[in-house]
Amino acid sequence: MKVARWRVAASIVLAASTGLFVQTAFAQDQDRARISAAPAFDAAILTTPPHTDWLTNGGDLFNRRYSTVDSIDRENVGRLKGVWRTRLNGSGIGPRFSGEAQPIVHDGVVYVITGADDVFAIDVDSGAMLWSYEAHLDPSINTVCCGWTSRGVGLGDGKVFVGQLDGKLLALDQINGAIVWSTQAERWQDGYTITSAPLYYDGLVITGFAGAEFATRGRVKAYDAETGEHVWTFYTIPGPAEPGHHTWPSGNDVWRHGGGTVWQTPAVDPELDLIYFSTGNPGPDLNGAVRGGDNLYTASIVAVEAKTGRYRWHFQQVHHDLWDFDSSNPVVLFDIEIDGRPRRAVAEVSKTGWVYILDRVTGEPLLGIEETPVPQEPRQLSSPTQPIPIGEAIGPRTIDIPVEGYELVHDGQIFTPFWTEPALARRVGANWPPSAYDPRSQTLYVCANERTFFYSVDADETDDPTMGTRYMGGSFGAAELPPFGLLVAMDMKTNRVVWRQRWADRCFSGVTVTAGDLLFVGRNDGRLTALDSSNGKRLWEFQTGAGMNAPATVFEHRGEPYVVALSAGNLFAGTPRGDSVWLFGLSGTLEPVGPGADAPVSAARAGDADGSALYAEACSFCHGADGAGAENGANLRVVDFTGLEAVSRVVRDGRNQMPAFGAMLTDDQVSAVSSYMLELVAR
Repeated sequence: MKVARWRVAASIVLAASTGLFVQTAFAQDQDRARISAAPAFDAAILTTPPHTDWLTNGGDLFNRRYSTVDSIDRENVGRLKGVWRTRLNGSGIGPRFSGEAQPIVHDGVVYVITGADDVFAIDVDSGAMLWSYEAHLDPSINTVCCGWTSRGVGLGDGKVFVGQLDGKLLALDQINGAIVWSTQAERWQDGYTITSAPLYYDGLVITGFAGAEFATRGRVKAYDAETGEHVWTFYTIPGPAEPGHHTWPSGNDVWRHGGGTVWQTPAVDPELDLIYFSTGNPGPDLNGAVRGGDNLYTASIVAVEAKTGRYRWHFQQVHHDLWDFDSSNPVVLFDIEIDGRPRRAVAEVSKTGWVYILDRVTGEPLLGIEETPVPQEPRQLSSPTQPIPIGEAIGPRTIDIPVEGYELVHDGQIFTPFWTEPALARRVGANWPPSAYDPRSQTLYVCANERTFFYSVDADETDDPTMGTRYMGGSFGAAELPPFGLLVAMDMKTNRVVWRQRWADRCFSGVTVTAGDLLFVGRNDGRLTALDSSNGKRLWEFQTGAGMNAPATVFEHRGEPYVVALSAGNLFAGTPRGDSVWLFGLSGTLEPVGPGADAPVSAARAGDADGSALYAEACSFCHGADGAGAENGANLRVVDFTGLEAVSRVVRDGRNQMPAFGAMLTDDQVSAVSSYMLELVAR
């Protein structure tokens, strides 16, 4: 059985008091004695916006990511400097990993997880590592959609709850990191992985599962927080005799592989005893011909009863999704007055680029959502209409000029249908990076991206796949154009834009908003930035040395305000990797470091020069297993390759939005993976 390892060997911590590297013995008994066990938090605590602690992944059960700390504000934020920087023993720095976790804070201790599912407890006062848990994931796991990552841990009743990529759900002892219980919630071999932070609520641990691209049937599960015993399961794809099953074909069993997985941590309204989450795309992703109907409850916002998992209501955001418009952004709950009436709202920003604002009691639209005719492709059995919210989208809906090599139809609007011939469509919306809501201004802040994608169908896709096998039904990916990031402030009373700005790079970190009228947002080049929440003006930045692709946590400790964030880089964003947790404060003394500075050497450099294995680890997530494009990268089969030397140069140095792998791979490994790519596209 895997156990926690308590680091007793000397490790390096950058101490703010001296600005020097100081040798510190970690995780001695006297250090672990600083940790106080969390209680079985009640609903009142978990629905209060955070101040001295940050107890859930979203800050509170409403997922608002709003901190009431106001002692860092627009006037003094420029004084923020590093208090300490703690390295995480090189965890999660290889090509396949991403660092996307929002730190949890309780009683002076930070809890953070890496893309390798290793967990660390760090003392706020000193930056000392109090304990660490090593997951030792099986390196052969091959059912991870979008890079090896975790978006956080859960906390409650003296335990730290961890969901792993191997499908295990664990409870660790909060005091020392030892395993209290472990359950094989699902099998990765069947396509299920856990990338979201588990939610602790009312004695339950609740988690969703990723895997819609691997012929899975989506589900959310609840477990007893004390024992790990299974309590309930809600299937996001209804079975026979269940409400919604009629939206799947009657002539096959494709519903058993219908996708609809849940990528993020749910929100909870304790007074209604309802849990809210949004769901992923149907399976297969791109071929609708084998799954006629609306395909409930995919691409939907869903409410279920917390105690039982019983269905209460749903609202589908995309009917019969053909474009991988899964709803991966965390849902947010808030109370708002509309037309003079107080309303309980739930909102989610979709990959469609619209914010869907609903009554969280009934699931009915609060501001209006209109069924609107969209272009058709009969072979795809496409839906005649799509629900379009009244208000404004966060960005452009169409393409004005075609990309070289592609024909432009229907102005490339987001619901442009397609068949075997690749078609272009606009893709402007929010992915996993979480949004934040300021209850004072009733503004939702969205970290989104603007891209041009191509789509095509595999017309021979089966309706009876094997669980755990890739089930895309076609290919899609980014056209060879630079992407843009969008940071958008949306008025939730009107669903209209308050302000927005376009970035030269992708927005791939998420947003945290504070009572000091600040937004904290990470940047791909390693900067953590603070912006004026009223207009987006940048007021402060700090270079952390690796891609800042995780949301920051803002809290107060011993009367002092702090910001803590994981600086570890990201596979899809193509950013420099690292293994640092930074704590910032007004009394800090540490200066910024250089971009990519002191990044640990990747473990991949010690491996063999096996081109196929290296491609699977470093390239397939973006370019697809067959090179025809996947979630993020170009179709290699239409790229004009001019020989091994040219391909090796791109792999080593990067090009456009593709990251440079020269620091992660040896020259022999670069040559091997480049040779494999040439073989792949020649098949």
